[in-house]
Amino acid sequence: MSPPEDSDTPSLIREAIRAKREHKSAIEEDIASLEASLLADIEAFDLDAAERRARREQNTSSAAGMSDSTLVFPEIVPTAVVQRPPVEAPITQTTASQPPAGSKGGAPNSTLLDQLRHQAEIRQREMHSALAERNSTNEAIDQALKHLFFYLHEFVQQLNILKPAIAREYPLIERHILGSLTWQEGFADYRTQSQSAGALVELVNFTYRLTGAALPVIERDGPAVERFRATLFDFGLPFTCKEYKNERSYVERAEFQIASEISVSARWRADFAKGVLMLETRNLERLGSAVHTLRPQAVDQALLEEFGRLVLSQPNHFRDLLRR
Repeated sequence: MSPPEDSDTPSLIREAIRAKREHKSAIEEDIASLEASLLADIEAFDLDAAERRARREQNTSSAAGMSDSTLVFPEIVPTAVVQRPPVEAPITQTTASQPPAGSKGGAPNSTLLDQLRHQAEIRQREMHSALAERNSTNEAIDQALKHLFFYLHEFVQQLNILKPAIAREYPLIERHILGSLTWQEGFADYRTQSQSAGALVELVNFTYRLTGAALPVIERDGPAVERFRATLFDFGLPFTCKEYKNERSYVERAEFQIASEISVSARWRADFAKGVLMLETRNLERLGSAVHTLRPQAVDQALLEEFGRLVLSQPNHFRDLLRR
């Protein structure tokens, strides 16, 4: 029985291979037929008719009470063509070899950002330099005013004990002169800035009072009465006034009795904005006010000694040292 089985084996194999090929061909034919049918259905499909049919069915179901508010049916609309924005060219940094419009250019192969950074660094150095210079000037003013106060404080203490004669005359009006003066009392103090502003010394005030020989009564008539009264107020001279009025209450004349007392002041004030010292005096060398400007570096021992001689009405070179 074995030989017949062996002879049938090749034939069985050939039949199996043929059947497999035929089955594969049948599957391919079925797929091709299905694709052709789908393409035909797609070409024959009417989108507008389908939309109208769907709306009719929806209206019919709504009329029959079959609508459900929870169901949402999207509206069928043709697919719109998507407009894509144009692709912009990439932004590149402008080099110094091709500076942008309005720029002044800079070093070769440097970008605009490099130029701005360089300018900012220069500006920062300038600001730091200006700040350092201003701080140095403020410190110089502070030290100068401290030096002034220490000297004047000691100076006025000695004069309050000695009460020396001051050989100075103050012409007042016509032949009337305030003279034969003697030191009565002096005072020196200072004022500083707030702690938040740096607590620097900003003012040194030096005041003293002189007394002299009594003055005779001075008479003034008519409009000169008010002018003379205003002058005495400006000089800070104490006085009494006896007015004589007519029947219309108009002052015809007045008699002034002026006390032989003179108040003298010297205010050394800091001007930090300008980096200088301001010396504001009243009745120092003559009746009235005066203002002097000096650098803080000019305040040294020589200047203070000359100022002391000026106060005592001794020969001095104070004005010359102020102009240094």
